[in-house]
Amino acid sequence: MLVYEGDEGAGPVQIHVIDYDADRLEEGPATVDACDRYRDARTVSWIDVDGVHDVALVERLGASFGLHPLTLEDIVSPDQRPKLEEYPGYVYVVLQMMHYDHDARRIEAEQVSLVVGEGFVLSFQESKEGDVFEPVRQRLREGRGVIRKHGADFLTYALIDVVVDHYMEILEGLGEHIEDVEDDLTARPNADRLRDITGLRRQVIALRRSIWPLRDVVAALERADHPFVTDAIDPYLRDVYDHTVRTIELIESAREILASLVELHLSAVSNRLTEVMKVLTIISVFFLPLTFIAGVYGMNFNPEASPLNMPELNWFYGYPFAWGLMLAVALVMFGVFRRKGWL
Repeated sequence: MLVYEGDEGAGPVQIHVIDYDADRLEEGPATVDACDRYRDARTVSWIDVDGVHDVALVERLGASFGLHPLTLEDIVSPDQRPKLEEYPGYVYVVLQMMHYDHDARRIEAEQVSLVVGEGFVLSFQESKEGDVFEPVRQRLREGRGVIRKHGADFLTYALIDVVVDHYMEILEGLGEHIEDVEDDLTARPNADRLRDITGLRRQVIALRRSIWPLRDVVAALERADHPFVTDAIDPYLRDVYDHTVRTIELIESAREILASLVELHLSAVSNRLTEVMKVLTIISVFFLPLTFIAGVYGMNFNPEASPLNMPELNWFYGYPFAWGLMLAVALVMFGVFRRKGWL
């Protein structure tokens, strides 16, 4: 029995079908029962399922296209590692489709499952806001390129390619964030900057964890021993492989930059602490001889010998005045230190 392991509260599942060949294209929403006719069609059918929380629908579609129970289990388990598995009659591919929220400056990941068979591609998304497949849909509608002249394997390549290309946009957003953090770190090295760096490192690690195994997925798809995965797409898969390697190199570069930013932060904090200690040392040096002299003489001069000698000793408010003066000096020093950012 399938159990959905993702977030609850998702909306209704939507199925969108694009059925095409070199001369015609049919597109529109569909029901799970209407998808049966695309199983053995002579055309290429892309059945996009937006939402996997309805396990009964996933089971029904899986039974129609002969999917293995383990495949269905992976489809409704959104935390799968990118991988490729071969079954009799189809190839199962898991990807991580990512979006970059420029306002919140964070990466949002969504699992995409692709089932590639003879003349059909099933794609399962987690029913989150939007996807990155719109350029592929536009190419199919307008008949641009050679995508409608090839089979389901070329469509699979196109879907993987657009996911990988979108990783570059995410890296651009992360790069801008890293530059802003670096500028702020140079101007104001504090704990907030270190939290920003730590958050960026977590995002880069998550991105790396999703992209690194994708390289093996593309290589395995090129070696897949199925009649519907033709040698015609090998050059295109090698191109995706190169893009994946380039993306991994950029991620490693971002990791190195973030590591250097941590060192820069520690160095800036150390230098700032040195400057603070220098100022405090200078103040201490000035007051050290004064404290020594006050300690030797005790500052308890007889007020009867001269009206200038410690008049506060005979003053009714002398003791409260001394405490008020000490408290005022302490508050002034606290304000100065706080304004300089030492506290």
